[in-house]
Formats: sequence, structure tokens, C-alpha cells
Amino acid sequence: MSDPQIDPAGNTQAFRVFAQQQDAEASKEQPSRLPIWIAVGVALVVILAVVAYLLVR
Repeated sequence: MSDPQIDPAGNTQAFRVFAQQQDAEASKEQPSRLPIWIAVGVALVVILAVVAYLLVR
């Protein structure tokens, strides 16, 4: 059986195309996770406030 994957290092032109595709995929911008961290922080503060209120009460 032949391997359906062609080794991009087999010739220079194929390798250059492969390397450019990898760079393009790596440079895609990831969505910001800042809103998630803010929501987690707010949730922790609320939980701590409720626990403190119940302990003092």
C-alpha cells in the first residue's frame, strides 16, 4: 500500500508551501479569554461574599 500522505520535505517547493501553510495557521488570532477570566473572578468574589455573610450571620 502506498502512503496517501506526501512528505513535504521530499522537494523544496512542496516544503515551502507546507511551511507557509503552517505559519498562516499559527498566526490566526485566538479569541480573547479576558471576558472568561473576568466572569470567573466575579463569580469567586460573589461566592466568597455569600460564604462570609453566612459565617457572620
